[in-house]
Formats: sequence, C-alpha cells, structure tokens
Amino acid sequence: MTTPGAETDVPTQDGKQPVVEQRLHPVTPLRRAWAPVAVLIGWGVHDPDQAQQQLTRLTTTTLLLGLAACLVGGALYGFLTWWFTHFAVTDTELRIRTGLLFRRTAHIRLERIQAVDITQPLLARVAGVAKLKLDVVGTDKKDELAYLGEAHARALRAELLARAAGFAPETAHEVGEAPARQLLHVPARVLAVSLVLTGSTWGALAAALVVPPVLWFATHSLWTVLATGVPLLGAAGASSVGRFISEYDWTVGESPDGLRIDHGLLDRTHETVPPGRVQTVRIVEPLLWRRRGWVRVELDVAGSSNSVLVPVAPREIAEAVIGQVLPGVTVPAALSRPPRRAGWCLPFWWRGYGIAVTDSVFVSRHGLLSRSIALVPHAKVQSVRLEQGPWARFKGLADVHVDTGANRTVTAGLRDAQEAAELLRGQAERSRTGRRDARPDRWMA
Repeated sequence: MTTPGAETDVPTQDGKQPVVEQRLHPVTPLRRAWAPVAVLIGWGVHDPDQAQQQLTRLTTTTLLLGLAACLVGGALYGFLTWWFTHFAVTDTELRIRTGLLFRRTAHIRLERIQAVDITQPLLARVAGVAKLKLDVVGTDKKDELAYLGEAHARALRAELLARAAGFAPETAHEVGEAPARQLLHVPARVLAVSLVLTGSTWGALAAALVVPPVLWFATHSLWTVLATGVPLLGAAGASSVGRFISEYDWTVGESPDGLRIDHGLLDRTHETVPPGRVQTVRIVEPLLWRRRGWVRVELDVAGSSNSVLVPVAPREIAEAVIGQVLPGVTVPAALSRPPRRAGWCLPFWWRGYGIAVTDSVFVSRHGLLSRSIALVPHAKVQSVRLEQGPWARFKGLADVHVDTGANRTVTAGLRDAQEAAELLRGQAERSRTGRRDARPDRWMA
C-alpha cells in the first residue's frame, strides 16, 4: 500500500520483514497549524478587556510582526507534528506514533478493532482527504488517522477490516472493500417533513422565541438575554437544521463486515455497525409520526458512538433493517400492560408501559405521546435488578431493570410484584443460556 509522503523501514529483531511506517497526507499540517492561533483566540475571548488594552499599546508594525510570527510559528508547529506522526500495519496490530516533545505510541490489536469509520468534513472533501476513526473494544476514546488521501483511507479501512475478519496479512490488502447491498435510503423530503413533525423541534424554537423577550422585560440586561438566547437558538438550530444537514442522504447497506451507514450534506460520514456488538435497539415513535406510520431506530453499541440506525422510515422497512442487526428477531405486535392499580403510582401515563419476552429478546415499552420500544438480546444482558419504592411496595408493584454491556439500562416499570420476581428469575436464566449459545463477537469473513 502506498501513501503520499515518506515511508520509513523500521528493522525488527526477530528476523521478520521490516515494518514500513507511513506518514499522513501532506495537507495535514494545515489542519494542525491552527493550534497556536486557537490558543491566542482563546486568551482574547477569556479576558477581552485585557486583550484590548494590550493590543492598543502596540504599534502597527509590531502587530504585523506579531501576526507574521504567529503564522510562521503555526506553520512550523503543523509541519513538525505531521513529521513526527507515523503509522504502520503489522501482522498483529496497527501502530500510531505521535508527539513532538512527548512521544506516544498506540498499539491497536487488529482483532480488537470493531469498527472503522471514514469522515470527511467539508474542507476535507474539497482537498480530497478523509479521516479514519477506529472503534476498539474496551476503549471509549477513538483513535484516528487525520488526514489520509480519500482513496488511501478507503484502502486502509478495507485492509484493517480484512485483517480483523481473519484474512492472512499477505492477502488482506488484496481483498478490497466488501460489496454492500442497499437496504434503506431516506429521501430528503421525508427527512424534512419528519423534523417538522417532531415535537422537540417546535419546543426548542418556542423556547428560543419566548424566553429572551421575557428576560428582557424582567432584567433589561442585554448580556443576560444574549447569554440565554444564543444557546437556545443554537439548540433550536441543532434540532432542526443541524439534524437535517447531518442525516441528509442517509443510506444503510448490508455487507459482510456489518451494516454500513453513509450520511451528511456538508460533512460526509461512512460508519459501520459491527455485527455482534449491538446491545440494545430502540424504536422511537413520536406522536405526530404515527399517522404516517414512521419510526426512528436508535442503537446502543458497546464501545462505539454509533447511535442512530434509521432516522425516519416506515415501520415495516425499519423492522426489516432491525432484522439484519438482530437476525431472527421480530418486534412483538402486542405487549403486556401493567395492572390497573399502577395508575395510583403514575396516573394516566401508566398506559404507555408494556413488556414482552420472546425466545431471543427482552422487550420494554414506555411513553404515551412519544413511544419508545427497547429490544435487548438475552445474550447482551449483564445484570437484572428488581426495585420497589415505598408506595409501589404498598400497591404490590415493582420495576425490573435490565443492564446491558453499553452501560445502559432498560426498565420494565410498574409490574405486579409477583410477576416482577418471576421475570427477574427467568431473565437471569435466559441471559445465561443466551450467552452460552450466542455467536462470537467477530467480524464476518
């Protein structure tokens, strides 16, 4: 595999072939050169009065010289950090060496890699480069290679996935990217309508329009209004325009290395949902979507930031995609409600609760206006707990909490106490059986 920039042969002591270290794309220093400038900007924003006083004392010539020094220093910093950053793929691991003054070497075992994502911010797309992000089992922070040439990033991703799937090192680079079969594509019009019909969009917009005038009449302080109104406007934009830009052209495809998700209007993202790592699948159904039969599908993936599988789709199509994530699993048509006395603990809203247990998943529903159904494979359950508050104990009710490997909890609320005790014992046994019979969390070859 070749890449722009120099390559260095690092000799080994065991007689094996030398490890070829590679550098990132030559445009990478431009990205890193902004760090010193960002420090100066941060100093100015932190104490604007002192920054203004210091700048007014300087002459025009001094300011120009200082600006030139910042540009030269930033360029030098970017070049040096790029020069001292190397990566190499060996028979067993991916090594990433970084650091200008303090050296850091990351040794990433190939069999521990569970996802390799490609992201392209807008300027990176213009420059023809991409960022490679790696999800590794047991770590919360993603290691990344930023930036590589777009073709090089895709070839390296394919090689890493082939190695993780068990291909021999001498043939992994020849495998190429596995073909994908498209399962779902979300039209832009459907996405836009779904955002308009989402209550959180209108709630954030209403707050941004109502709260600032109220604060102005109450305080007559412009800074208070700005400090409150700007974040509210940002939240309103993120829940509508931001989501549209991020989820634009959402495509889900099936491939041997997992489900591939491509999306983004300005910044393009190429993600992979690794097989066997999904802990929970949630079907979210907002109130205004029900007439159209639309749902949203979200995921909890152990050690990964992937959280959305389907932003909006008809229910039958979404359930077909869920069947690819959880093979053999169907969403139950009917769920068991809590007993009527649960209304004493949660008036009216108790009707939104429900549970079902199948041979493969634990299913729990909550919410009356915006419904959410969580499906947890029995093999992914880490622990089961039963809880009773004083009032619930008086009414003979209990909650059963199911903890998953993604540090999340799914709750079957307001169940009859005897039913909850039986559910606790039964789920513990189903979890043991499920883990024993589950397929290994490995990439498909």
